[in-house]
Amino acid sequence: MFESLPVHMDYSGQKLAEQIFQKIIVIFGVIGFVIGFASEKLSYSIYILGAGCVLAAIVTLPPWGFYRKDPIKWQKPADDEPTTYSPLPSKTAKAAKKKN
Repeated sequence: MFESLPVHMDYSGQKLAEQIFQKIIVIFGVIGFVIGFASEKLSYSIYILGAGCVLAAIVTLPPWGFYRKDPIKWQKPADDEPTTYSPLPSKTAKAAKKKN
């Protein structure tokens, strides 16, 4: 059941999530500061900033569909030809070549 849920964001989605997160926090921080200053209650500022953090978490943490619009286009795998690697020459082979 849980394997069918998408759990990834693409790179442009991550950038968008970061920008949205920062804007929400700044907006709620400014609003909280103004309301807390006007009412002379620090608790109002903290509550408003906390509400902004909760809203930012709800908007940016889950991988919503608009964060997955530009998936990475992977290259196709190379041909299925077996790749042969020559082993490194051993020390005895090097010594034999030096004698010749």
